[in-house]
Amino acid sequence: MFDRFFTAPERSSYFLFGPRGTGKSTWLQRKYPEALFIDLNDPEEERYYGAAPERLRDIVATEPQRRPVVIDEVQRAPQLLPVVHQLIERDKSLRFVLTGSSARKLRRTGVDLLAGRALLTTMHPFMAGELGASFQLERALTLGLVPLIVDAAEPAEALRTYAALYVREEVQAEGLVRNVGSFGRFLEAVSFSHAAVLNVANLARECQVERKTAMNYLEVLQDLLLGFTLTVFRRRARRKLTVHPKLYLVDPGVYQSLRPRGPLDRNTELAGPALEGLVAQHLRAFIAYTGSKDTLSFWRTRSGSEIDFVLYGESGLYALEVKNGSVIHPSDLSGLRAFARDYPEATPVLLYRGRRLKRGGILCLSCEDFLRALVPGRSIAEVLAAARQ
Repeated sequence: MFDRFFTAPERSSYFLFGPRGTGKSTWLQRKYPEALFIDLNDPEEERYYGAAPERLRDIVATEPQRRPVVIDEVQRAPQLLPVVHQLIERDKSLRFVLTGSSARKLRRTGVDLLAGRALLTTMHPFMAGELGASFQLERALTLGLVPLIVDAAEPAEALRTYAALYVREEVQAEGLVRNVGSFGRFLEAVSFSHAAVLNVANLARECQVERKTAMNYLEVLQDLLLGFTLTVFRRRARRKLTVHPKLYLVDPGVYQSLRPRGPLDRNTELAGPALEGLVAQHLRAFIAYTGSKDTLSFWRTRSGSEIDFVLYGESGLYALEVKNGSVIHPSDLSGLRAFARDYPEATPVLLYRGRRLKRGGILCLSCEDFLRALVPGRSIAEVLAAARQ
């Protein structure tokens, strides 16, 4: 068992969202050994509470010593939410923890029924700092850091079935799309857009579906927490910027498993987007676990200058460029220099596979050292200082 960086709210009820296999249930069982657990992954439990949601009131009343009340995969019986709301209103000391691996049904059928009575929190795949000495960069780029995969006896086999598990138990079972075959083609096609500016028209053409359908599939992908997008950093913009967001799959292993390969594909071509996605995954988890109001975005001008990540907020303004190489070429720093000209207050950083050094005033750090130093609670300045040691 690895200690997780996630910290639960101490007195409030809360939702805990996260992709399948990120260890939500395992963490909760360790955190709350005396809790009343309702596991809606169990078909019998799902039928029992789905048929009569008011039964939740009875079970909570008959077992007052078991607290908090944990409802696992609450999206499988969203009709429980009005009952949860009533119970919280009647007893302010009663705490609920509601987990979910899909926000789609909840968003459509009643997350706001709790009217802000429950906080929204997230659990992410492992961070390098959580794994400590067990973190291996090459393994993370190939198999990813989803705990379900990391802990499996046969990680490669578990990874191969991970996406299929989602399609079978979430997409197909919940009827989220009309044509499961088309969605399967979409998952393959979207893997080529990982760590790239999203072009929905091209994506729809590759999937052989209408643009509206491709947009719906993208919504499903994000609602299932399998992917996310970053918007363009536009504050005090001095140049014409792209309007399209950038897309990332939730984990490098998921990207590797979905990406079709042929004899012309080289491992180095896949490693670049995988490394960028790994950094994106860590930065999102870092912001979520720290509880800061910093925003994560990217920067790309219409002329082609680009920065992979822009971190902006209370901690300052940081521009991070990721390169999957151990040698720094002048072109690797051109985007950072362009950004620094527009934003002199920014701290530009190159993350690559080589040794730490400074090149033309730009800090160049080992990407692995940066990921290991990225510990929630630290400021980014402290992270960079730790990565330099």
